[in-house]
Amino acid sequence: MINENQLKQLLSDLESDRVERTVSTSKTDKFAEAVCAFANDFPNHSLPGYLLIGVDNNGMPIGLKVTDDILKNLAALRSDGNIQPMPALTVGKFTLDGGDVAVVEVQPADLPPVRYKGKVWIRIGPRRGTATEQEERILMERRISFARSFDAQPCRQATLDDLDAARFLVGYRKKVIAPDVIAENSRSLEQQLAGLNFFDLTHQCPTHAGILIFCDRPTRFLPGAYIQFLRISGNEPTCPVHFDRKVESDLGAMMQTLDMLIDVNNRQWPEFVSSLREEMRSEYPRTALRELILNAMMHRSYQSNTPTHIYWFDDHIEISNPGGLYGEATPEHFPFRSDYRNPVVASALFALGYVNRYGLGILRAQKALTENDNPLPIFNFDPHWFSVRIDKRVEKKP
Repeated sequence: MINENQLKQLLSDLESDRVERTVSTSKTDKFAEAVCAFANDFPNHSLPGYLLIGVDNNGMPIGLKVTDDILKNLAALRSDGNIQPMPALTVGKFTLDGGDVAVVEVQPADLPPVRYKGKVWIRIGPRRGTATEQEERILMERRISFARSFDAQPCRQATLDDLDAARFLVGYRKKVIAPDVIAENSRSLEQQLAGLNFFDLTHQCPTHAGILIFCDRPTRFLPGAYIQFLRISGNEPTCPVHFDRKVESDLGAMMQTLDMLIDVNNRQWPEFVSSLREEMRSEYPRTALRELILNAMMHRSYQSNTPTHIYWFDDHIEISNPGGLYGEATPEHFPFRSDYRNPVVASALFALGYVNRYGLGILRAQKALTENDNPLPIFNFDPHWFSVRIDKRVEKKP
């Protein structure tokens, strides 16, 4: 984040296209469009952009009082899922002679084009606007040199024919692209997929994320991209296996299969909560299991040939996946700070409705377990592996 002297320089430089000033504190759409535009960094400054709230067009503070609620609302622009892929931003407050200024510092995106509610916003000199197809293509070409995550890299063994085009055009596209943009679209299928990080135009092949989301059998190209589900009769790995299922398909279909397996194996019973009323209880809260399984699918290393494991014992469940904590997610800050090994996959799972908001999955699981009277989950992680144990809720005797 900038310091106070740097802020004053930005306030006095009225010509900079890296700065947007506003006196409003409630125009969330305008704020998000500005964040999207700075993340796309169309002028290619390779420097942060700044949204300054509480400042007029002449760079003068207006006497605003920046509250914690204002800062929280600005920080939520990162994680509410409307800006895809998730932007890298920080929020700060400065108190100047003329009043407070809220500052949103936005880093250039590694995976442009970035969209807000299905539209690509860019800075064009001193103003903000939506990108044309040519401008969007420039951002896509620039992305190739930036992409660091494995899911955004090309899967060179695959071709366009390995993707289900109908699944993309009929099901996925309308969830992430604004209707008016689709109506005006004249781009090829490859260009449309590339605009969402599912196709690499330079190598003319799908990305690994494209394979995971739109290929019927991703394991042809990513051998570990499946889930091994075991129902074990006992409490130890050496006990007999009652049921064994290899779950492999695109990530959306895998999640549907896992929903079914959860419902089949998760025992429920009625429990009296008063002398006249009873409620259904279950061994494990469904929300917690879905969040923890989704966490494994989203954050695992798809470079590994090892699958994700779900071992369902009589008294507990163990979920494990290759790939330890990533980036800013460290043992000291877990689970309150998150980062994304697979940002394109994370964006896709949000678009498909499996993720409600970024960074809250583990916390939601912990809350659901507590409300169901289960013990809190036990996490284990090292640089190459992540696992969680969930203990069964014990049925109370009448």
